[in-house]
Amino acid sequence: MKRLSILMVLLMTGFYGFSQSSQPAEKWRIRLRGVAVMPQESAEIGVIGGDAKISNSFIPELDFTYFFNKNFAAELILGTTRHKVNTVGSDLSAIGASKSADVNLGKVWLLPPTLTLQYHYPVGKFNPYLGAGINYTIFYSADAGPTVKDIKYKDKFAFAAQAGFDYDISDKFFINVDLKKIFLSTTAIVDASNLTPAASPQLAPVLGSINADVKIKSWLLGVGLGYKF
Repeated sequence: MKRLSILMVLLMTGFYGFSQSSQPAEKWRIRLRGVAVMPQESAEIGVIGGDAKISNSFIPELDFTYFFNKNFAAELILGTTRHKVNTVGSDLSAIGASKSADVNLGKVWLLPPTLTLQYHYPVGKFNPYLGAGINYTIFYSADAGPTVKDIKYKDKFAFAAQAGFDYDISDKFFINVDLKKIFLSTTAIVDASNLTPAASPQLAPVLGSINADVKIKSWLLGVGLGYKF
């Protein structure tokens, strides 16, 4: 990830070096999108096994794009999303429950600022682009739900890929359609010590810290309105 960050800085520096040529009249674009967040999740869960299930979400999102020249730009997106989380097919037989149980792990908010570098190829009013960059996902206000005692998520960097287009509807305003893929891997730490039967205190240390390595390869599909300035 350090190498990726260094590469991003070098690319931005290189783009800035020739940003004075073919400079568009409006260097900045701002967009307000409605975004569907659709996680493709999988997990390796310690002790109880099973997989993870994360709900879809729909959010408003604001982004800013700066053009180095007519082809190269950098975009920063800002938005936050809330998801329901649960395990699927976990073995809870050690505490007298099912061998294939779904465990409600409550809800969690994600703040995933994402910076991408884009290549634009404008043709008249139509401006398609491709992009790639880095994401940093911050997990906050985690609600453990009704089953376990507590849950925590580790904030992580991730790679982001992007494709989309702008279509001018006037000199200043345009319609935007954008698709991103975030390749996030994180660790969830679940405290389920409250589920330990009184007759089995030896299970307390085991259930007190259940780690889950979770991959969240989310699709983000956005449609919105933008303004050039």
